[in-house]
Amino acid sequence: MAAVVRRQSNLRLQLPSTSAVAADNNKKKKKKTNSWGICSSEEELERVCVLGHSSSGTVYKVRVKKISQVYALKIVHGNNDPEVCRHLFREMDILRRTTDSPYIVKCYGIEEKPWGDIGIVMEYMDLGTLDTLCKELGGTLSEEKVANVARQAVNGLSYLHSHNIVHRDIKPANLLVNKNMDVKIGDFGVSRIMCPSLDACNSFVGTCAYMSPDRLDPGAYGGTYNGYAADIWSLGLTLLELYLGHFPLLQTGQRPDWTSLMGAICLADNPSTLLPDSWSTVSDEFRSFIQCCLNKDSSKRWTALQLLSHPFLSN
Repeated sequence: MAAVVRRQSNLRLQLPSTSAVAADNNKKKKKKTNSWGICSSEEELERVCVLGHSSSGTVYKVRVKKISQVYALKIVHGNNDPEVCRHLFREMDILRRTTDSPYIVKCYGIEEKPWGDIGIVMEYMDLGTLDTLCKELGGTLSEEKVANVARQAVNGLSYLHSHNIVHRDIKPANLLVNKNMDVKIGDFGVSRIMCPSLDACNSFVGTCAYMSPDRLDPGAYGGTYNGYAADIWSLGLTLLELYLGHFPLLQTGQRPDWTSLMGAICLADNPSTLLPDSWSTVSDEFRSFIQCCLNKDSSKRWTALQLLSHPFLSN
């Protein structure tokens, strides 16, 4: 029988230092997010009224009791499906990255409740969305007001795009306004942070009525889709809707459905022709700006940075 010799290995494993263990324990105990930013706890906020609600949560107008400063508080319920939560955390991530632009709705604080609810304290825009404001003003905005909206929205998009962020859901309901007519981009639930290499951003999220043809049917456009150019398309449709008083690709009062939208966006003539030559009140600058936004060839659409120098915004 062969003899088996056991060798004792002289192994010495370095143990973590006490300070390293303490730091690790503190990291584990640390809450994911717990900062209202404007006050120390939610108890210092007075809920004034409900601004809006859905199945996923509620948005309140709130006031900090000590200083009477007004904010918007979005509460999203923790019992939502994973997709809703995923969109919310994406929005939180975007808001954290966009604190230094006057054209993006500001986020002041975020808190996750032990039972799963999440609260986001945001800038309060007292006139609500452009969708609501336009209806209150009779359904349309003058060209001068549209130019004011366009100037601020393009500045906001230029900022986002320079930080590799694609919004993916630009529409009147996601542009907020206050009594000073400051326009700011909000609702980043379906936005995406792109890597510098312009990776594909073609997941089917957002409001399909405002989607570009190359996003709805990329196969018909060489299989390419540029998320930044798609934001510009959505902006062009948004501005046209504010000016015309109805969704520009359908007849007034027509109920949108998937078939009619696909036909209008992908098969119809270039939407930049939707401003008729017979409208003497439409300036050449406005018509040109819309053409730069709504070219069905995404490679020929102007970028947000290029649009900032367009005469429609500079005049």
